Amino acid sequence: MTGDVTTVVIADDHPVFRKGLRALLEAIDDVAVVGEATGGDEAVALAIELLPDVVVMDVHMPGVNGVEATRRISAVAPNVRILILTMFADDDTVFAAMRAGAAGYVLKDAEHDDIVRSLLAVARGDAVFGPGVAARVRSFFSQSQSSITPFPELTPREMEVLDAMAAGDNNQVIASRLGVAPKTIRNMSSNIFLKLQVADRSQAIVRARDAGLGRPG
Repeated sequence: MTGDVTTVVIADDHPVFRKGLRALLEAIDDVAVVGEATGGDEAVALAIELLPDVVVMDVHMPGVNGVEATRRISAVAPNVRILILTMFADDDTVFAAMRAGAAGYVLKDAEHDDIVRSLLAVARGDAVFGPGVAARVRSFFSQSQSSITPFPELTPREMEVLDAMAAGDNNQVIASRLGVAPKTIRNMSSNIFLKLQVADRSQAIVRARDAGLGRPG
C-alpha cells in the first residue's frame, strides 16, 4: 500500500459498471482509484506503470482476456494483487484465474460490502473467494486430482491433438505423428475450437495449457 492508502486499478469494458465501481470504492476512506482500463492489454500496461496495490479485473474483455492479463501482471509485477470480479463462475474460468495468479475471485452480483471487503482483504495479502466460488474451490480440492479429466467434451483423439497443439506442434507435425493427413488435423482442430467455444488456435492453446496440457511427459 502507498502509506495507508490502498491504490486500485479497475479493468472492465462495461463503462456503467466501471464507473459505478469507481464511485463505490472512492467513497471508502483510504482507497484511491488510480486508473481505469477497458481491456486486458491496457490493464497490463497500467499495472506495470502505476504498480497499484490491487487490480480489479473482469474476465471477458476486448483483446487480452482477464485471465491472461492476470498471468502477465503476476509475471512482471508480482506485488500487484489481482481480484477477479466477473459474472462467470464456471470451473474452467475460476481455476484458470487461480493458476494465473489471482488472489481473489468474486462475482459481480455480490453485495457491495462483500466486494469492498474482498478488495481490502486481497490488498492485505489474503486470498478471497466469494461464497459460490469458494464452494467450487472446496469441491475441486476434495476430489482426487487423478479423477479430474479436463475437457470431457473432447474425444481421446481430439485430446491428443489439443495436447500436441499446447506443446507447440504445428498441424504437419501432429499429422505425421498420428499418421493422418494434415487436412484431417485441420478438421479436427475446427471441431476442437467449436467444442471449447474458442475463436482460434491461440485461444485453444491458452485453455489447454491452463488445464496442464502440453507439458513434457
